[in-house]
Amino acid sequence: MCGFVGCFDLNSGSQPIGQGLKEELRAQVLEMSKKIRHRGPDWSGVYTGENAILSHERLSIVDPLSGKQPLVSDDGKLILAANGEIYNHKNLRAQFAQSYHFLTGSDCEVILPLYKKYRETGDFSAMIEELSGIFAFALYDSERDAYLIARDEIGVIPLYQGWDKAGRYYVASELKALEGECVTIEEFPNGSYLYSKEGEVSPCASSKESATPSAGSDAARNACSQGKPVRWYHRDWESFDSVKNSPKAADDKGEIINPAVIEKVRNGLETAVKAQLMSDVPYGVLLSGGLDSSIIAAITQKFSKKRIESDSKESAWWPQLHSFAIGLEGSPDLIAAQKAADYIGTVHHEVHFTIQEALDALPDVIYHIETYDITTVRASTPMYLLARVIKSMGIKMVLSGEGSDELFGGYLYFHKAPNAKEFHEELVRKMSKLHLYDCLRANKSLMAWGVEGRVPFLDKDFIDIAMSLNPSDKMSIRLTDGKQRIEKWILRKAFEDLLPENIAWRQKEQFSDGVGYNWIDTLKKITEEKVSDQEFARRENRFPVNPPKTKEEYYYREIYSRLFPSDSAAKCVPHEAGVACSTAKALEWDAAWKNMDEPSGRAIAGVHDEAY
Repeated sequence: MCGFVGCFDLNSGSQPIGQGLKEELRAQVLEMSKKIRHRGPDWSGVYTGENAILSHERLSIVDPLSGKQPLVSDDGKLILAANGEIYNHKNLRAQFAQSYHFLTGSDCEVILPLYKKYRETGDFSAMIEELSGIFAFALYDSERDAYLIARDEIGVIPLYQGWDKAGRYYVASELKALEGECVTIEEFPNGSYLYSKEGEVSPCASSKESATPSAGSDAARNACSQGKPVRWYHRDWESFDSVKNSPKAADDKGEIINPAVIEKVRNGLETAVKAQLMSDVPYGVLLSGGLDSSIIAAITQKFSKKRIESDSKESAWWPQLHSFAIGLEGSPDLIAAQKAADYIGTVHHEVHFTIQEALDALPDVIYHIETYDITTVRASTPMYLLARVIKSMGIKMVLSGEGSDELFGGYLYFHKAPNAKEFHEELVRKMSKLHLYDCLRANKSLMAWGVEGRVPFLDKDFIDIAMSLNPSDKMSIRLTDGKQRIEKWILRKAFEDLLPENIAWRQKEQFSDGVGYNWIDTLKKITEEKVSDQEFARRENRFPVNPPKTKEEYYYREIYSRLFPSDSAAKCVPHEAGVACSTAKALEWDAAWKNMDEPSGRAIAGVHDEAY
């Protein structure tokens, strides 16, 4: 996990770029890169070519000694800056053992021979489909003066793009690197790639919401001459028709009729976790005491005694698995996490924070996560505080349970889904937005302190398994005793033997709730007092782009606008109504939600045990 900044199309004018300007741009890129050095505190590297500059900040997890970036191909003609992990890199290395001379042990170096393999056909969708991992990368082909930018299927790894007033194209791991230098900034879409020699479609016309460069110069208008990113990630399960007849694990009464379906879920997730344990540095697990993190911790413990890199033949370098939880004193998560840790057998660390400490951290949190979304700010703050403690103990990588609720319908509002079609289509919508919320929070909160987060639930193969399940196996159907089946039943059933019963069947608790209900309650109370009625009444004048819907959002937006003042930056943040983390579309499921806009799970009356 790392951070990078790339600057392309240096020769954007009619005259070749002079050496003085190139040095000036190089210095500028280095300053931009410095803003994201928290993502890569271990080493810095830079490449300067005739028409591209790539700067990289490294967090060394695999091959700490020789895997410095930007990486250069064996013939010296390809330059790569990558952020993330390629979990199947050993298999890909074997594929190119006879045709490519690897210069490092970096997992990301396999991207270079892959590009060579597909460069002639231009089938970069097939190229990227060969990668199993979480990634964003910028590859420069100096021989062809071409660049390839790509991002993983879900958007676990952040990536932004921008254009300066001279029309030069930039990419960066975080928005803050581009703010102030680019007149237009957009999020680079997840599951997509951009190849500079492919098409000439204006990004400004790609979306009604897209910002346009400032008018007034031909160079600024030329910023819109870049190609539009191409979607490489497509799946059949995006359509309900492809899953509606999938084999069922249970019948309409909730009785198991096909245990093989449950076994497939278990085997798929265990395979994903094992693949993601590759690490040459100490690692741990986030353990909130909820179902998802407890499952990941239990599976990790199962494989932690042996070194994955040796095909489990050698003893692990760090055989004691450490787990981490955070909360207010006596919070629901802390109590549950300790029970789970005792059962699983991890070396458990319980971190307490005070509300004042969390409030004091809010500006720093918003600076790092680059959003004013209420749910994300609420949940990111304790995660940010926890990451600092994890880093202080020498842990550089942690596994977490992000993505499970989107795959299995774990949020409590899913109890109100009217039918299987609506249920599944909401899952597809949630999966398409993960990069804006949970993935953004998990990645940036942890990387603020140089800690890498891995998310086995979002393994590409496991996503296909989970999203191809018959939706009825995920739904909270009405059982014969008149009660609704608990959310994520099939996942709980698959792993109930690895967890204590009161954890395996614990009700879903959103992270921002589980750290202590008083955290959210205090935020709502304080922001209500801090933002006057007069200020809130004029919110559309103050913030014409995405006017805040509540005083809490207004408060976060004020902080955000001081840090990221451009309209482009404001448009990079999602802005839609919801209840308990739902999409706006799902508000149609219950008339009581029509005028609600509260992301806490406690908003679901009749479902959450501690509902408002």
